[in-house]
Amino acid sequence: MLPRHEADNRRTTGVFLAQPQSDVWQRIGDWLFRHQKQIGWVQWSVVGVYLMLLVLPAVLPLPDNSAHLWDDFTRFAQFVFWGVWWPFVLLATALVGRVWCGLLCPEGAISEFSSRHGRGGAIPRWIKWGGWPTVAFASTTLYGQMVSVYQYPKPALLVLGGSTIAAAAIGYLYGKEKRVWCRYLCPVGAVFGLLAKLAPLHFRVDADRWRRSQLAGLQPGAVNCAPLVPLKTMRSASDCHMCGRCSGFRGAIRLARRSPAHEIVHVAGDQPKLWETVLIVFGLMGVAVGAFHWSSSPWFNGAKQSAAEWLVERGVLWPLEISAPWWVLTNYPERSDVLTLLDGAVLIFYVLAVAFAVGIVVLLLLALATLGLGRWHAARLHHLAQTLIPLAAAGVFLGLSAMSVTQLRMDGIDVPWVGEMRAAMLLLASVWSGTLCWRVTGLYSATTIRRLLALLSFGLVLAIADAGWFLFFWS
Repeated sequence: MLPRHEADNRRTTGVFLAQPQSDVWQRIGDWLFRHQKQIGWVQWSVVGVYLMLLVLPAVLPLPDNSAHLWDDFTRFAQFVFWGVWWPFVLLATALVGRVWCGLLCPEGAISEFSSRHGRGGAIPRWIKWGGWPTVAFASTTLYGQMVSVYQYPKPALLVLGGSTIAAAAIGYLYGKEKRVWCRYLCPVGAVFGLLAKLAPLHFRVDADRWRRSQLAGLQPGAVNCAPLVPLKTMRSASDCHMCGRCSGFRGAIRLARRSPAHEIVHVAGDQPKLWETVLIVFGLMGVAVGAFHWSSSPWFNGAKQSAAEWLVERGVLWPLEISAPWWVLTNYPERSDVLTLLDGAVLIFYVLAVAFAVGIVVLLLLALATLGLGRWHAARLHHLAQTLIPLAAAGVFLGLSAMSVTQLRMDGIDVPWVGEMRAAMLLLASVWSGTLCWRVTGLYSATTIRRLLALLSFGLVLAIADAGWFLFFWS
């Protein structure tokens, strides 16, 4: 946070540059800038609640079948984490950007605090590898299924608590008052970055006003941008944590509205990123689908049965009989919930097979759409992949919210019209993605036939994605 005199200097600079009369969004951004201390209090309050919900259930006995979320703390914490927090943080990110990251996230607050009082070392090159968030997302999603992170408190403590400890350690070692963990390593940071591209709010940078302030020789102080965003050239909301610390800087940055289609159509094509395409195609549309519906999939059960028969015929019985500790594979015999080594192996194979199969087919169809628009260009493929974000995000939200519905039904609370709402969300997200694709094709070809060919291939991608969720919800 800037000292008060620097903040005043920045406000004076903004007035000197004849900043236009502020609207309600700009005033909200400026309010965030002026109340960083209060935001810090809110963040540490969230840290306290987070630790209580995470740690206490792990030391309490497992609830029995008669427990409800309103009379059992473990059930309550489970519902808060997986029934409310996860799905609605995703939804909020798509609506207002990464406000959760900048104003509420406990890991972000802990990482920045640790960095403020840590060694302050230079960030090594290996941390900056662009694939870490995608690998971390896939790994934690798969591991969470192996240990039943959504059903039991100890795995939740291990996965979420381990992530928090890692965030604190990275903060202590590297950076100075920066969120190095959030910028480069957070398992959900890249997912939040994709969803933030849909947000109709962002901190807009006026390059002309920035340049004029520099030509005037003004020195408005510095901004502690914790997620290490290059403010001068910021066009995307993907990395911005919406904390408000830069609001009004050089009279050139302000919170503003935009079209939800603007960034994907007009910015994403100028900044193609291979790992974002991998995350969308193989992660959100592959790993996530396999992770959500493996337990009820007839293909999973068929593969396990075939593997078991093959092993029995050869007299190899130990994979069917041996289990592993709860922190490797689900192991709760008192709840009749135990995964054997065979179960675990088939689970891993199934999720990865679904991710690979869906990802390859989607990638091939996107390649056909790219060729339909003219000569091959990899950046165009990455741009078309960005138009899948609405449908990919809707699928993950519906998968997570299914846990909310399941937990409520366990307590006798039936959510009306849930099937219709799911179908409507998938339909709207598909139409949104299709519309974005059509607009993007217009940037690369003026020929209607070419655009329609590309859209036809893209429509098959939408059909495949929708089919996966149809099998999960309605088969």
